[in-house]
Amino acid sequence: MSSTAPQITPEVVAEHGLSPEEYDRVLKAIGREPNLTELGIFSVMWSEHCSYKSSKIHLMKLPTKGPQVICGPGENAGVVDIGDGQAAIFKMESHNHPSYIEPYQGAATGVGGILRDVFTMGARPVANMNALRFGRPDHPKMKHLIAGVVHGIGGYGNCVGVPTVGGEVNFHPAYDGNILVNAMTVGVADTDKIFYSAASGVGNPIVYVGSKTGRDGIHGATMASADFGDDADAKRPTVQVGDPFTEKLLIEACLELMASDAIVAIQDMGAAGLTSSSVEMASKGGVGLHLKMDDVPQRETGMTTYEMMLSESQERMLMVLKPGREAFAEAIFKKWELDFAVIGHVTDTGRMVLEHKGEIVCDIPLAPLADDAPLYDRPSMPKDEYKLWSKVEPLGDIAESADIGADLVTLMGSPDIASRRWIWEQYDHMVGADTVQRPGGDAAVVRVHGAQKGIAISTDCTPRYCYADPYEGGKQAIAECYRNLSAVGSTPLAVTNCLNFANPQRPEIMAQLTGCLEGMGDACRALDFPIVSGNVSLYNESKATGGGSAILPTPAIGGIGLLADVDVMATVAFKNEGDAIWLIGGEGSHLGQTIWLREIAGREAGEAPKVDLVAERTNADLVRALIAQGKATAVHDIADGGLIVTIAEMALAGKIGATLDVTLTTASAFGEDQGRYVVTTPADVVVPGAVKIGTVGGTTVAGVSIDTLRTAHEGFFPALMDSEL
Repeated sequence: MSSTAPQITPEVVAEHGLSPEEYDRVLKAIGREPNLTELGIFSVMWSEHCSYKSSKIHLMKLPTKGPQVICGPGENAGVVDIGDGQAAIFKMESHNHPSYIEPYQGAATGVGGILRDVFTMGARPVANMNALRFGRPDHPKMKHLIAGVVHGIGGYGNCVGVPTVGGEVNFHPAYDGNILVNAMTVGVADTDKIFYSAASGVGNPIVYVGSKTGRDGIHGATMASADFGDDADAKRPTVQVGDPFTEKLLIEACLELMASDAIVAIQDMGAAGLTSSSVEMASKGGVGLHLKMDDVPQRETGMTTYEMMLSESQERMLMVLKPGREAFAEAIFKKWELDFAVIGHVTDTGRMVLEHKGEIVCDIPLAPLADDAPLYDRPSMPKDEYKLWSKVEPLGDIAESADIGADLVTLMGSPDIASRRWIWEQYDHMVGADTVQRPGGDAAVVRVHGAQKGIAISTDCTPRYCYADPYEGGKQAIAECYRNLSAVGSTPLAVTNCLNFANPQRPEIMAQLTGCLEGMGDACRALDFPIVSGNVSLYNESKATGGGSAILPTPAIGGIGLLADVDVMATVAFKNEGDAIWLIGGEGSHLGQTIWLREIAGREAGEAPKVDLVAERTNADLVRALIAQGKATAVHDIADGGLIVTIAEMALAGKIGATLDVTLTTASAFGEDQGRYVVTTPADVVVPGAVKIGTVGGTTVAGVSIDTLRTAHEGFFPALMDSEL
């Protein structure tokens, strides 16, 4: 070991995000004081972002198994069977802190990272989704953040040739100082060609492929495991820089090599870069590794082992190959103009040994890095105390709307309901020619290439519900995803998630986390909708000037469903004059935490709507049956804004109005009761258990012309982004 390494002081330990107690664990794990490189490796592997130390004990309670599940949590992505010897591989991840600091690169590299999680398992990516949360539209920084994030997602996804087919966007002051950028990728692979990350085979070569390593992104995982102070802009160097053209080459090279028998294990270099990829591969395989850092491809001169191990430079992968296959693999990567280097080999020592310039600069046991990371059961505020802490006002008496039509126009132009066309028109959602349901519906649908079946994809969460009642909010996030997948006619298969919360060392935040997870777990069990992958993003709060304290609890859900035949698929658009309009799931009555209450009455009050999981399943079964039987001409689940907003969205999509046979009250028009759908059928079809509420036809909804509704609906984003803030 070098004697010239910097001294490890308490200040240096603190700068690496380790508490004094955690540093004591490091000393016990290695039996001596670490050098700076070893400290850096422990700091990133034990960071919240990599170790899930505040959430793991709660995540283990989630349902993760089912007959359709091939691989659940623990690998790069989840894998589910979609029949015919094929699997869907998918995951959602966060890139929140980087996107606030440098929105274009933060969002772009978030897309790049989640793509690698999927194709590292052998899947060709077929679709991208996203879930975005921004602060107040009139916040001085928000226009810049929205533009950068949207351009970053589009810039990366469009160039890499994977369609971005949908997503969701919310606005709330709680995200003023800490926006959320969650990215999801779905890929398709053959079930007999799925690749895992566990290294094996003593002496097998460890190979680095992709781009060269630079100094960008160092401490990215550590930054993502702490809240923002006033120095957010100073953290810009910790944001990675992406190159989607290189990623496209990397996808093709990896898939070409995967068609052979050369790969033993493969892992992308994501958070914590070469450190996390090598540690995870070795620890999962129960082996050791010896890396020669001089052989790591570098794009900057004089890089230290510390910098190389902690860099989060993009478009890089680590592989273990079968002996003797190096030249074969290298030829493939050279053909695709990518770096290829043998940087080490698998050992039987159970240790990470790093050699640089002829000297051993790191020699530590691997088990503590992955298996013995700190695990915290942090104090959580009891539910009754949380209710008092949250200060959610009771709903009280609500006066009837003076003009339901006028309120509808206001809601259609409000930030959370307005058309997202300005966003999705910047995404190439048709590249690959397999997108069969475009953005704007309940769920996106992509055809499985060369087949008639399709995969439906939805991202969902209602953070205001999760704040008011974490348990019901967690249930609702799963249930809404289930509804959206059912609304296009697909059978829901499984869930990925991105759990975005604030500081887990605050008992009220842990109450949000544990409550949401409890609700999610109960909903997944009731709906046979297991969670097969995910990501936890904590410390999403900001002390930066102008920023609020904590984000709303935001357990974003990404779900997929299977369509046996993409030609038997529902969309939200009204189709034919004279079609009957049916309400499934009962009349609205719940105004607590609704968009109407916030946008019209100016209040965020009342309880979150309750979720009846039996009704969710029953109603979804009915909707899917109507679609499969060819009886449903249009379907839309009822969500933000209630019944009348749902009908208005169907009318706008179909360019045809609706005549309603029911007298609307504020609650029946705008209530956000759960488990409900609007379905249209030919006039002679009867829907059992549903209520006929009107007929498709005309040029108005609730007395308002479609043209007026369209102007309001389409106007918000162009006006915001063209304005001077």
